[in-house]
Amino acid sequence: MLSRANAIKAFVILKMGHKATDKLKQDLKYHVRMTLGPIAQLEDIEFVDQLPKTRSGKIMRRVLKAKELGIDPGDISTLEDEQPGSQKELKNLQDTGGSGNKQ
Repeated sequence: MLSRANAIKAFVILKMGHKATDKLKQDLKYHVRMTLGPIAQLEDIEFVDQLPKTRSGKIMRRVLKAKELGIDPGDISTLEDEQPGSQKELKNLQDTGGSGNKQ
C-alpha cells in the first residue's frame, strides 16, 4: 500500500468578475506543473473568499492544515477579526472538517 506523506493543495481567492470553474482548476494545475515542475503537482484547489490571517497579515497556514486534517485549529486569538467575515469563514472551515469546497 502506497501512502503519500503530504499532498499539495492551493487555496485560491478569485478577483472580482472571475468564476470558479473546472477549467480554471485544470489551468491552474497545469500552470503550477509547468512553472515549478512535475514534483509540484497540485492535489486539489479550493476557491475561498479569504484566508485566515493574523492581525499583521500573515496567513495562518496551521489553521488551513487543521481544517484539512479535521482537527482543532488550536489558539486562534491572533486571527484578524477586523477582516469582514473572518470569524465566519473560520467557523465554516471548522464545520466542514476539510471538505468545504467553494466552487
